[in-house]
Amino acid sequence: MVLNYQYQSKKPASRSPIRMLLGKLYFTLRRYFKWIFNRSISYALELRKIELPYIVVSHKTPLYRQLRNVDMWLQENKATNLKLACEKLDGIILKPGETFSFWRLVGKPTKAKGYLKGMVLTNGSYTAGVGGGLCQLSNLIFWMSLHTPLTVTERWRHTHDVFPDVNRTQPFGSGATVVYNYVDLQIRNDTEHEYQLKVRVGDNDLEGEWRCEQSCPYHYEVYESEHLIKQEWWGDYTRHNVIRRKVWDDCDNLVTDELVTENHAIMMYEPLLEKG
Repeated sequence: MVLNYQYQSKKPASRSPIRMLLGKLYFTLRRYFKWIFNRSISYALELRKIELPYIVVSHKTPLYRQLRNVDMWLQENKATNLKLACEKLDGIILKPGETFSFWRLVGKPTKAKGYLKGMVLTNGSYTAGVGGGLCQLSNLIFWMSLHTPLTVTERWRHTHDVFPDVNRTQPFGSGATVVYNYVDLQIRNDTEHEYQLKVRVGDNDLEGEWRCEQSCPYHYEVYESEHLIKQEWWGDYTRHNVIRRKVWDDCDNLVTDELVTENHAIMMYEPLLEKG
């Protein structure tokens, strides 16, 4: 599927704090209702210390980045938050037919559980919030899942592009944002084999693996196409692209070149370089 960009951006709507609060309450309660009463989804719950034998994909991302106007203590706290979340996810078994839910496993990040204030992105800016920084973990899991036969059933993109592409190693828009509990990352195992997620906080990186009980017969390339930056009628710049995935079999035959997602985000920095 090839998309063309006749996409027409709308000026961001301004919503009152009361409307934002009521909306968050509604979607949070709706998610709890689904967790309790939707019996059609079987959620992964088993944690297993013994590792499955085959690594399907591994990846790591740096814990600390020099970001303009962002205090390093927020990133130090982020590392603490990631360690707490990894304890809930490391070793989780995703059996055939089961669905991995980030928030159902991690739970609500609260001060009482040891979570600290980290960087939280909201409406194009950042603030300090308890549990901030967990998006790095959901980004990692989403990116790794794209290199497996697993099926991503729920993924949310960032509405704003906050920081320039300094030392970016993955395509723009290849992450997955999470907000407890209604903005979730969910992955379903439609294969006949068990998969196991391994995540840990190293000295300098957040590290992860998807493992399986047998070797994977496919390998993957996730890439960006149709990248576009344009100035909107209201004055701001927006950024758009398409994320696609090539799948090869174990004989290096191309099986498919498929659409993963498309991204549209409002840029919060000037896209043009200054002379000199």
